[in-house]
Amino acid sequence: MSKIIKLSALVLIIFIALWQLSKNEKFQFFGNLIDRVETTEKVVALTFDDGPTRLKTKEILQILDESEIKATFYLVGKAIEENIQETKNIVDKGHEVGNHSYTHQRMVLKSYNFVADELEKTNELITEAGYKGEIHFRPPYGKKLFSLPYYLNNNITTVTWDVEPETYLDKNASASDISDYVVQNTKPGSIILLHVMFKSRGNSMAAVPLIVQQLKDKGYRFVTVSELIGSSA
Repeated sequence: MSKIIKLSALVLIIFIALWQLSKNEKFQFFGNLIDRVETTEKVVALTFDDGPTRLKTKEILQILDESEIKATFYLVGKAIEENIQETKNIVDKGHEVGNHSYTHQRMVLKSYNFVADELEKTNELITEAGYKGEIHFRPPYGKKLFSLPYYLNNNITTVTWDVEPETYLDKNASASDISDYVVQNTKPGSIILLHVMFKSRGNSMAAVPLIVQQLKDKGYRFVTVSELIGSSA
């Protein structure tokens, strides 16, 4: 009995360790992962996850227009289907579009075929919306274990982040709290993650112009993720 208990404990420890690795922004078992870019140039990429949604897409696009910057949107396939015009608007404004899966499920212990279907279906929808650039992938919740990285090893770049205020601040953090966190933690080559597509993320939306202006005041220039990757070449 004691051997069974020890073995069970060992299996549990291994599972917990793998689970932690699966959501590490800097680690992936296979394939190319980028959480930031090593550069001395003051360039950063502002990225948004989820959506598109009807009202919030229009709002964030207006903010980016007024700020005169381009951003990168990691969109969910099912939401693209439901809001195809909003997706086209993102593309038409010259922003980069990435793949955030079709159903936004955690990509842990999923079959290879499930992963392939999630990504390929979403890539098709992004292309149908008019996007012509390389499509990078961002795993939902940052989780990626076994089948996902194995699939991504087929020349698909995973993009995570190194600045993400919403995880580390209280859920009721103000727009100024969020912007202060981002500005304090951003460095050349950073990839900033925000969620602005839903009503509950109003303070994150309000933080965007504050973040942009404060980082511009510090001499930073905003680029898309692909441009950021290119700056390190």
